[in-house]
Amino acid sequence: MADTENMPTEADIHLIQRIIPHRYPFLLVDRVEQIVPDTSAVGIKNVTFNEPHFQGHFPASPIMPGVTIVEALAQTAAVMAGISMNTVDKEFLVYFMSLDSCKFRRKVVPGDVLELHVNVMQKRRKVWKFKGEAKVGDALACEVEFAAMMDLEE
Repeated sequence: MADTENMPTEADIHLIQRIIPHRYPFLLVDRVEQIVPDTSAVGIKNVTFNEPHFQGHFPASPIMPGVTIVEALAQTAAVMAGISMNTVDKEFLVYFMSLDSCKFRRKVVPGDVLELHVNVMQKRRKVWKFKGEAKVGDALACEVEFAAMMDLEE
């Protein structure tokens, strides 16, 4: 476990981009707060109408696709893992390995602020398992367990 005393407890968009390689239109987290290295974090995604997926999902009734909600949870987890592993300004990629028990409970629409809660369930070398919950206010929009491989080019 790394020395967590001097690690950031939050990440703005600039720090996020120094940790994960995602960029528009696929960078799906605006800020990460409450980072507890190796343990948990809360991401924030401000859902706006001008995002490209709303052009086709669905034009008359825009709904954020479930897969992008899951991806936003994964990006939040990747930022927390990156801070935990000290990957700022390094070649760091994260690959999905599995998705389990994924359920969608509420629509996410333009104007919503999506809170992305991730908790580490297990960590073995490069493979981490997470529990994620996406919420709008107090309402649960999505819950999922997922595993990912952390690939740090050294």
